Amino acid sequence: MKKSKIFVGCIAGVMALTACSDRMDYNEYVLRDREEIIQTFERVGGFMTDIYNHFDYDYGQYYSGALLGSASDESQYATMGNVIEDFYNGSWSPTNAKSAIWNDMYEGIAVCNVVLDDFQNLTFDDLELNSDYLQQLYRYNNYKWEARYARAYFYFVLARQYGGVPLVTHNQSYDITNSLPRESSDSIFQFIIDECNFIEDSIIVDYSDMGAMDMGANETGRADRLAVIALKARAALYWASPLFNPDGDQERYHMAALYSKQLIDEATARGKHLAADYESLWATDNFNNPDIMCEIIFGRRIYGTESGGTSNTFESYNYPVGIEGGVGGNCPTQNLVDAYEFASGANAGMRPDQLDNFDPDSLYYDNRDPRFYVTIAKNGDVQWPSYNTNPLQTYYGGLHAEPLTGGTPTGYYVKKLCHTAIDLSSNSRYTADRHTWLTFRLGEFYLNYAEAVFKYLGSPYATDGELTMSAADALDKTRLRAGLKSLSEVRPGMTNDEFWDVYKTERMVELAFEGHRFWDVRRWKEADEHFTSVDEMKLTLNSDSTISYERNTVRRTWDDKMYLFPIPQSEIQKNPNLTQNPSW
Repeated sequence: MKKSKIFVGCIAGVMALTACSDRMDYNEYVLRDREEIIQTFERVGGFMTDIYNHFDYDYGQYYSGALLGSASDESQYATMGNVIEDFYNGSWSPTNAKSAIWNDMYEGIAVCNVVLDDFQNLTFDDLELNSDYLQQLYRYNNYKWEARYARAYFYFVLARQYGGVPLVTHNQSYDITNSLPRESSDSIFQFIIDECNFIEDSIIVDYSDMGAMDMGANETGRADRLAVIALKARAALYWASPLFNPDGDQERYHMAALYSKQLIDEATARGKHLAADYESLWATDNFNNPDIMCEIIFGRRIYGTESGGTSNTFESYNYPVGIEGGVGGNCPTQNLVDAYEFASGANAGMRPDQLDNFDPDSLYYDNRDPRFYVTIAKNGDVQWPSYNTNPLQTYYGGLHAEPLTGGTPTGYYVKKLCHTAIDLSSNSRYTADRHTWLTFRLGEFYLNYAEAVFKYLGSPYATDGELTMSAADALDKTRLRAGLKSLSEVRPGMTNDEFWDVYKTERMVELAFEGHRFWDVRRWKEADEHFTSVDEMKLTLNSDSTISYERNTVRRTWDDKMYLFPIPQSEIQKNPNLTQNPSW
């Protein structure tokens, strides 16, 4: 039985990237009758704002500053005792289930179902004489497609984390919802793909090209046709991967390759391409700069408590300890540092660990992939962040190092995603900036395509009549943008095993700290290779002012049951028809 009143909770300060014009702001908790809500575009539109508020991001909000990367081999959190350690110290369990995503996604699904069940076929006749009536009605009629897209996305996030979950597609009573059994992961992924296939031909194609329906507001963060195709392509790749494809159904890789190709082709036709400057993708103006927006498919603006839609949460979590406002945060591992290739010369295309004379206690900082220098802050770096007047000292006893609380345990701090102009000192006037979490960007889909076509055709160089770009050529797209040489120049004639190694490395560095590594290693079922330890680099200042380096390996706990999250015990208690994931 449906309730006569509907609770609308929009989280103040968090919205999709320019997802809503001022007409769609709905930043209060209100309890309204349905009949009151449907009187205006603004009130119905408020539900869309609430939906966008549930899109996930990974700026440390779930784990007290820690990114999921710090539960992978990407980084290590600087302060001991952070809840992120539960993922690898044996404390993870159904009663400590890390269930924020479960709750958040199902809340988002519930709002989607309200929009789809209770707010359709409205005409707002009393507003017909408004000057913007047609434009607003056009957007209203698109809400159902945005809501279905968001619901499909929320189910992807759940499936990625839990596998099969209960499928709720209507606004219904809690009693009914809490009696539903889990659907299989196959059913959930098929639902997502079917939804996307249906939505993509109906949803607004491009909010930046609305013709007579344009309202003069920047709406580039709204979900459009490309966002739908991006979700379909990513979901298809996950479904094809070993974690969700134990029988090795090759047709799934075929479809994943075709969907990624569709995304690339349609994005190209719309004038999108890889941004020339990799670092600029996370700049404060990325939402309205054509040189950056050219790569962004869908992004979410992150608001804080500061005025003007700005925040400094990520910087306050991750600036180096020892400077005002810094607490250390997510510190890149030596594993990540080692992943960056040499950019030129005789060693071009090789990682340091691939050298014949590799010394694990050496740093090899010179002539590396340019992405290294914009992703990772290291000892001696100057003006990081920009208001820091001292070079970084990450050696033991240094200004920004152990034994200070929050001093980097790995020898490094994270640069990527930080806005270095933000000054956290007490007398600063520039304390916050606009941030955007890039949910989908074109660079990811060249990599997704490379993986899918390689797995489907069985060679890094193979093509066919449908898939006319080889995996190696697709991988070159992000490599060449970064300033590296093509694979044909540095790694000609790769075996399949060699290509897979190169591919995983390229994915690790291109998508570092974008929320992929934690999930990629899981879907590949390669955690026993990558997640059982991380390497730190310990720096010591000698009496002659030289610095000694020593690699230190930190062991972590891994159990294959951790490929999927445990279903929260609280949910099983509410719903006796829920079954737990294996071995939990």
